[in-house]
Amino acid sequence: MSTVFGCTLEGAIPDAQVMRLAEALMQAGCDEIGLADTTGYADPAGVRNMVRMVRDVAGAAAVTGIHLHNTRGLGLANVLAGLDAGLTTFDSSLGGLGGCPFAPGASGNIVTEDLVFMLEAMGLDTGIDIPKLLATRAILAEALPDEPLYGFVPDAGLPLGFAPAIARPQHELEMAV
Repeated sequence: MSTVFGCTLEGAIPDAQVMRLAEALMQAGCDEIGLADTTGYADPAGVRNMVRMVRDVAGAAAVTGIHLHNTRGLGLANVLAGLDAGLTTFDSSLGGLGGCPFAPGASGNIVTEDLVFMLEAMGLDTGIDIPKLLATRAILAEALPDEPLYGFVPDAGLPLGFAPAIARPQHELEMAV
């Protein structure tokens, strides 16, 4: 469900409208509902609240993922809120490319490189090799030389001694989560 947090054309979307649509989707036979912050209106409290409300209508098993933008710099904070709410799937894009050309002001998606680093630093195994991810970004940058790419990890690099979640001892993982 797109623009559940707000729309650049309509403004805030009433919760009751989102719940009606979620209920209608489930009655129509959907087995999964994806929440989308297409225009970057979400904030962490709103993410937690929206997940709870839609799960109340559709069931927890039907709401596992979210699509977030980093329009106002809250993308990764919103991921943390989604994790706290029990979500397990988060959309992102290499270099933060994307956005929604149909919604005025909707800027890029969450940067995959920053998202993977954050999750791995928290002790969550993403299964993604960060050095290979950064090498892939370099290929993308070369292929699209006039396209701006976003993200902090590619510029700053990995911290000295950084170990991905899978390489950490179990006791360290328990403390990180």
